[in-house]
Amino acid sequence: MKNFIASISKEEVQDFIFSHEMDDVQKLLLKQKTILGVPTDWIAQQLLGRRKAKTKLDTWYRTRGIIYPPSLNLEQSSSEATGKFKSNLLKKISVKKEAMRGADLTGGFGIDTFFLSQQAEHIDYADPNGELLEIARHNHHQLGVGNITYHQTSAEAFLHSTPNHFDFLYLDPSRRKAQQKVFRLADSEPDMIALQSEIFSKAKNVLIKTSPLLDLQQGFKDLQDVAQIIVVAVENECKELLFLLQYDFLGTPTITAVDLDRTGETINMVSFTFDEESRSLVSFASPLTYLYEPNAAILKAGAFKWVAQHYHLKKLGVSTHLYTSEDQKDFPGRIFKILDFVKPDKKLKDRFANGYANILTRNYPMSVEEIKKKTGLKEGGEQYLICTQSEKEKWVMVAERIR
Repeated sequence: MKNFIASISKEEVQDFIFSHEMDDVQKLLLKQKTILGVPTDWIAQQLLGRRKAKTKLDTWYRTRGIIYPPSLNLEQSSSEATGKFKSNLLKKISVKKEAMRGADLTGGFGIDTFFLSQQAEHIDYADPNGELLEIARHNHHQLGVGNITYHQTSAEAFLHSTPNHFDFLYLDPSRRKAQQKVFRLADSEPDMIALQSEIFSKAKNVLIKTSPLLDLQQGFKDLQDVAQIIVVAVENECKELLFLLQYDFLGTPTITAVDLDRTGETINMVSFTFDEESRSLVSFASPLTYLYEPNAAILKAGAFKWVAQHYHLKKLGVSTHLYTSEDQKDFPGRIFKILDFVKPDKKLKDRFANGYANILTRNYPMSVEEIKKKTGLKEGGEQYLICTQSEKEKWVMVAERIR
């Protein structure tokens, strides 16, 4: 691994990687076995890593000398936006404002470790994968970080052996077991359910990252002392589900849905509780002048009734998570103005410029492809065709997006 890092770090190799980022990797691999004395497959790994980092890890992308791991490790790592969010979250919740000590027990590529190190006096990084550890150590040095200690060990072994106590612990359990994707906490590595007691013997604040596919209620049942559940989306795509555990927490957990931009700045954020959602009163109506679709984080968080009551909106149906109003409201999601109600037939194509429409189906018996085939519409253009239904009625609407 040291030879790998040293070879990739050479100035002439870095020059090649930066100037050939968009080269056809397959052609490169077939064309030559080495480049500047370095195995071509090592170079190819770096080219693919830079392409991924360009939209996911801007700081890494802009920094010379960064080493990228295999694609799977990079795919599983946090983005820069979500890393910044978690760092700021721990800064807010820690009762100790100075000289904080923390540990990332599933260090991996080291993205979250880097951002957590910005809020702490010292961070311990633990991971059993020695190659990833060396890559993370090298990259942290390139990024100017010097307050991290590295341990090639599992989360369980680190907790068993360390005499230290921490202001916070962070874990991102692996969601792959025997090459298969898993989503339950009990199936992840380390097993968070089995490890909880030992974790709380070392820290009072624990942040756990899980797959966005995990059911919130199931995670809440499986974990102890859940103080907050956070759904994190980046530009309306759910990326992470976070559980903040605080030792002996006895209150009702807050559910937070946050949507970030690519830089990590908050676009919008809402918070509610399970009780508030269950007690919320919602009324129903056919589509009025404006139509609202909550962002992906709110939908994942399950704020289906709360969002209607909080923003003074009518819901289209019990199972249809679209909302409506006569007057335009400020709303965390997409807002449409309804222009017309139509039938999904061949005549509909003439209603749109050049036969193009952005087709949305929400709880509707026909797919986008089926609607395109039935109407002759093509995907694109400025206006929208929104197809949805309540328990009693179907609607097909021409609309323009307000926001």
